[in-house]
Amino acid sequence: MFEKLKLFIEKYDFFIITTHDPADADGIGAQLVVASILNKEKKQYRIINSSPKPEHFIFMDRYNIIEQWDREKHGDLPEQGGAIIVDTADLHFTGQIRDAICRSQEIFVIDHHETKPNSTFSGIYDPSAASTCEITVELAKEAGILLDSDTALAAYTGIIYDTGFFAYPKTGPGTFRAALTLLELGVNPNEAYRQLCENAATRVLFLQKKALASLTLHFEDRVAVQVLRKEDFIEAGALPEDTYGFVNFPLKAKEIIVSLLIKETPGKKILCSLRSKGSANVAKIAQDLGGGGHINAAGFNSTMDIDQTLSIALTMISKYMEKP
Repeated sequence: MFEKLKLFIEKYDFFIITTHDPADADGIGAQLVVASILNKEKKQYRIINSSPKPEHFIFMDRYNIIEQWDREKHGDLPEQGGAIIVDTADLHFTGQIRDAICRSQEIFVIDHHETKPNSTFSGIYDPSAASTCEITVELAKEAGILLDSDTALAAYTGIIYDTGFFAYPKTGPGTFRAALTLLELGVNPNEAYRQLCENAATRVLFLQKKALASLTLHFEDRVAVQVLRKEDFIEAGALPEDTYGFVNFPLKAKEIIVSLLIKETPGKKILCSLRSKGSANVAKIAQDLGGGGHINAAGFNSTMDIDQTLSIALTMISKYMEKP
């Protein structure tokens, strides 16, 4: 697998590494592992994302090497070499850096999602992997690279984030092999858990209170919906990124098989997250609405208002519902 990446790396001296917008733990962890590979190959690179790192993932980039895209500062960089996109194969999801990435000499993708929208990009696509970090850890291992402790922690965080702490359906032997590799490099699982799950600001509790207060059930109580409007964020003093984990909470109820969280950001952008259990395929729902993801974890953005978004989302959900 590494040979394919090595052949791409050998073509250029400089690379931009980016991911979907906004970045999540799997994307960030994979970026940092790829950077370690480029270091070993003595290549120059910049890790640049469209938006700032979400606050609850800042600990993953202790030395702050991940930059936010700035057209004036970074505008000519893509033309100087290759681009490596991790955790998405769809340029649409990379945000405002997309047009610049298209000007790079060549694009290489490392991704584990089921969909492969643009087959013209060379890359490593492994939908059997539970996370992109799982793939990149294996690539680093094949390349004979011992990741430093900070990168290993970031990669482990990406794996537990995308597998729900090894609980999601795609978790497999390769997932645990990658995790073991990282543990042998000194990763402390408790530290990763604390940083990811026990490090939130108090405002997050007040925002979650508002999310739960909005909870409604549909389709004989098998679908849960939470809605957060712009004023909810303002009143709680919270940020759109503060909703980590909210969409999973309703799935604690055995009757609920699909959970939908719709949030209106301060800029009135509507962001939607979907989670499911069993055979309810929320990836298909998200894809029909312009998004993507996995069978049990997906998302999409909407240009409609909250009420219109909810209406069309429920209509789509009804088409793919697992029978009771």
